[in-house]
Amino acid sequence: MSTATQTLQRWPSRQPVAFLILAAIAWLGLYQVLNPAAEALVAALPVDRASHLGGALQFFFYDTPKVLMLLTGVVFVMGMINSTFTPERTRALLAGRSEGAANVMAASLGIVTPFCSCSAVPLFIGFVQAGVPLGVTFSFLISAPMVNEVALTLLFGLFGWKIALMYLGLGLSVAIVAGWVIGRLKMEAYLEDWVRDMPRTTANFEDTGATLADRIQAGFASVREIVGKVWPYILGGIALGALIHGYVPEDFMASFMGKEAWWSVPLAVLMGVPMYTNAAGVIPIVQALLAKGAALGTVLAFMMSVIALSLPEMIILRKVLKIRLIATFVAVVASGILLVGFVFNAVL
Repeated sequence: MSTATQTLQRWPSRQPVAFLILAAIAWLGLYQVLNPAAEALVAALPVDRASHLGGALQFFFYDTPKVLMLLTGVVFVMGMINSTFTPERTRALLAGRSEGAANVMAASLGIVTPFCSCSAVPLFIGFVQAGVPLGVTFSFLISAPMVNEVALTLLFGLFGWKIALMYLGLGLSVAIVAGWVIGRLKMEAYLEDWVRDMPRTTANFEDTGATLADRIQAGFASVREIVGKVWPYILGGIALGALIHGYVPEDFMASFMGKEAWWSVPLAVLMGVPMYTNAAGVIPIVQALLAKGAALGTVLAFMMSVIALSLPEMIILRKVLKIRLIATFVAVVASGILLVGFVFNAVL
């Protein structure tokens, strides 16, 4: 390994502040040239820019680096922050707290913690062992994948702060209320027996005393883990979005996903449940659907159902929950998502 390469690798540890400043400048500079670069790339191809194929290619060439850059940037920053929010610390913060306020705290923690539906079973078991109430646990498990930093950042980047803020408020409301309702139903008896009978543990955590350089390394580790895991979903979502953008007629999409079709929101939720992806994969599809005349509430209901009610997640949760509790969870969350869809369609 050359001396220059070794120096470059050690730079974040030796001069973390300078590294962060220069990295931010480079990120912003590159982000500004994405659209001209995409247009130039399409122009260099033997394709009419005004054709369906030209529009689809421009969408793909622009959105792919844009979404990947947004995702990499936010995952890096949140990786630095998340070095504080280990599973142990999260359990300790929630354990022993009463419902209501704890539901709000759990849903809020879900925004800044790096857990997704694939973490559902180990997190659920850890929360139960720590004595976290069932409803509070569900508030966290709903919020963590649905109202996470990736979803909010991509919504902000693609649609602006108003849409991102509305999604944040309504998504948190779904997580808080759904968790509270499940808690009020007192359904602990519908945990699988082996989960319910597990010995309780003391929820505690230790301050790691991480330095800024340590947190930068944690940011790099998050990028390797999360971006490395979701990039195929991103490419798939953008490719599908590009096909919708380039080839689907606007009148066709508006006919069954527009505001006038009252049944569009329930249909969107039903369409989303069998799918399995995450915010990074589904938001480019949302962007393309909106550009073709679909109503915002309808496509956001679709997005939320894909993320929070996917069939694979239900299969994973079946390891720790009995059918009746899973059905209750789906019914309560689906009701909240339907409400979000109808509210967005009514006010926008």
